[in-house]
Amino acid sequence: MSGVAGMRGATVHDHVALAEIELCGDLMIAASASRAERLSADRIDEVLRVHDERHRRPAEERRRPPVRNQRH
Repeated sequence: MSGVAGMRGATVHDHVALAEIELCGDLMIAASASRAERLSADRIDEVLRVHDERHRRPAEERRRPPVRNQRH
């Protein structure tokens, strides 16, 4: 037996995890380039490219509180 059980090789990628890592990197770069102590919510939205999506949704949907995952 050699290697770690269940490993398929170096070509296995979790695309969601890679995207999240890239977004975290983008936030770190923006934070380090900022003179402010913290990034504003608007700046975070800009870095994460969510600002446009939020404004494209109908106003009714923007006013609804987020649905939380309820586990029992």
